[in-house]
Amino acid sequence: MNILTISGSAQKESRNEQFLKAIPTVIAGHQFTHFNSITDFPLFNPQLDNTPPEIILSFKQQLVNADMVIISTPEYVYNIPAVLKNALEWITSSGELYNKKVIAITYTPNTPRGEKAMQSLLWSLQALSAKIIAELPLYQSDLKVSKDGTLQGDEAIESIKTLFDFIK
Repeated sequence: MNILTISGSAQKESRNEQFLKAIPTVIAGHQFTHFNSITDFPLFNPQLDNTPPEIILSFKQQLVNADMVIISTPEYVYNIPAVLKNALEWITSSGELYNKKVIAITYTPNTPRGEKAMQSLLWSLQALSAKIIAELPLYQSDLKVSKDGTLQGDEAIESIKTLFDFIK
């Protein structure tokens, strides 16, 4: 399965991005591609919708090529970060997430952070007619990315493995 991962963080090399890049260390048998440039997107402008910039065209093509998308986001001010909302707005009318399998993840410091961001992300994905196959709240207090890029946190890793066993 070709899986595209997208970090919703406004910060490059954020914990969410590091987490997504580490998923292949615990999940075998899938092709993972990480799209790490949503922070470089221009603000969505409906007037550019028919002639989007090259970076947006690349994003759309990667979404089309993916069998499934994993979005992992922090929570900013009880919501998803503006860069993630902006990225989703660029695909509103073109429909790249229509009926596409999506796993929604919040990866935040500790509970209950992430609950409102998850709800916001789910609403946006529903508006885009994505096929939400799972939502997974994860916490940095339970799941860490080591310096060598592997995941540490037995219970959280087991949750991820179980999720992937389920979607095969």
